[in-house]
Amino acid sequence: MSSPQHSDSTTASRSTRLRPLLLSAALTLALAAPWASAQDSKLPDIGSSAGELLTPARQAEYGGMMLRELRNYGYLLDDPLVDDWLQTMGARLGSNSAQPRQSYTFFMLRDRQINAFATLGGYVGVNAGLVLTAEREDEVAAVLSHEIAHVTQQHVLRGVERAQRDQIPILLGMLAAVVAAQQADGNSSGDATMAAITSGMGLMQQRQINYTRSNESEADRLGIRTLARSGYDVDAMAGFFERMSASMRGNAGGYSVPDFLQTHPVNTTRISEAKARAEQMKKDTVLLTTEVPGGVRQERVNPTDPALSEPVVQRNNPLLPASMQFSVNALSRGASGQFDWARERLRVLSADTPADLATEYQNLQRAQKNGLTEPQRYGLALARLRNSNPTEARRDLAALLQDHPDNLWVALALGEAESRSGQKAEANARFDTLLRQHPGSRPVALTYAEILNEQGGREAGQRAQAMLRPLLAQSGNDPVFQQRYARASELAGDTLRASEAYAEAAFLNGRPEQALIQLQALKKRSDLDYVGRARVDARIESITPTVLEMRRQGIDDPELERR
Repeated sequence: MSSPQHSDSTTASRSTRLRPLLLSAALTLALAAPWASAQDSKLPDIGSSAGELLTPARQAEYGGMMLRELRNYGYLLDDPLVDDWLQTMGARLGSNSAQPRQSYTFFMLRDRQINAFATLGGYVGVNAGLVLTAEREDEVAAVLSHEIAHVTQQHVLRGVERAQRDQIPILLGMLAAVVAAQQADGNSSGDATMAAITSGMGLMQQRQINYTRSNESEADRLGIRTLARSGYDVDAMAGFFERMSASMRGNAGGYSVPDFLQTHPVNTTRISEAKARAEQMKKDTVLLTTEVPGGVRQERVNPTDPALSEPVVQRNNPLLPASMQFSVNALSRGASGQFDWARERLRVLSADTPADLATEYQNLQRAQKNGLTEPQRYGLALARLRNSNPTEARRDLAALLQDHPDNLWVALALGEAESRSGQKAEANARFDTLLRQHPGSRPVALTYAEILNEQGGREAGQRAQAMLRPLLAQSGNDPVFQQRYARASELAGDTLRASEAYAEAAFLNGRPEQALIQLQALKKRSDLDYVGRARVDARIESITPTVLEMRRQGIDDPELERR
């Protein structure tokens, strides 16, 4: 008979295994199952009333709810530098897409499976594993441009339209699945639950594989045009597809297929079409072919057309003389040069343990004749910093910064290493310089705030709070900002602002009931002024419907239950 301690650990292990499986299942059921009904329909799609079913505001609401819940269960990788790199690249692609006015939110997941997906409201997720597998930024941009095309062509929204109009909202289905995972125990009932989930996942996964060919072809066609408009290498799309296909063939006898290939099936025809489109993009005339429900549609485009060569953006200032006119996008076309550094930072942040990371870098060093590259040396220094070895990390980063004096990735890491190795004055001086060089930079401000919060004390808190305050208006949906601003305010003695920011951080981290409780407690404080009380009342009013709906569905916050 097993001991209670062993039983608890077994239950926890079972719950840990079930959570991602159920979360994936619910997301697939909510977003992918409608694709199956699309496959069954033989009628041509001559239009969509999906916009009437889900308004843009409602789509954005569902996308935001999904993002918060993913964050709640630890799937997101929230890092200011990585987020800035991904969002900058994605925003550039989005501005050059078929819907440049569409709002996009790009986010990174810590999962090392190779995958990316788009969902309602312009939310596009990328797994860390996809970036680690890519060989250059152009390949990541190719995948993003493909996902952006799914958004602009309303492929996900049309799938939702085919679902029953009275179905439970998308997020709540996901929440119910996650709660079921938490409640699964280690007895035979739990085993039956696992078996049912596994078989159900097989069916839903197969439905997700069954994308209509016209949708995938359309996403490829528009995606490569977005890629070209943004100045990226148009060969990157076919190249990445080809490498993924090769990995699947090489693993034919195994049990694991990259998630990207399950949700975006790749065959020789699709790779050939991507190559053909890339070649056509390089010539004077581009013939774009799309398979549609009613047959085949061909579109011939001239690459010299300004609509293709120059992205659709806000045009030049008419008040400036002609000699001073220039294209805004001429300053931001093609790869950013940050890919190698971003990939190594992701390698460190997505690793399970420091020991696994050390082994990974040892293997990289043995596999390369010339040893680690400079970005890989940066990653190794980050690994040492993560493994509580800031002195050695500081030495390595200082040497790297001498060779790359303008590299923000290295400079920020060096400032962190200096502060954590006891050189606080040197670290703060470095961050102050970076603030002057990069005014308004989110990565600089948030990294510096984290260091000041670690240093502690009223003066450090006031310094961090003053530095973050100018970014407050644009950071309402930024949980990292809210958390660090809350801690800075707390250190500075501004407990009202700290309580408000902590509540916002709780909400953005997928814990709306905790946020509501904190705001209700804040409202009772006698030192809250009229403006602050009005602001708190407004947030309570906006959060309450979400909490009530979750309670109606029987979904409780597990942290509140444990208190």
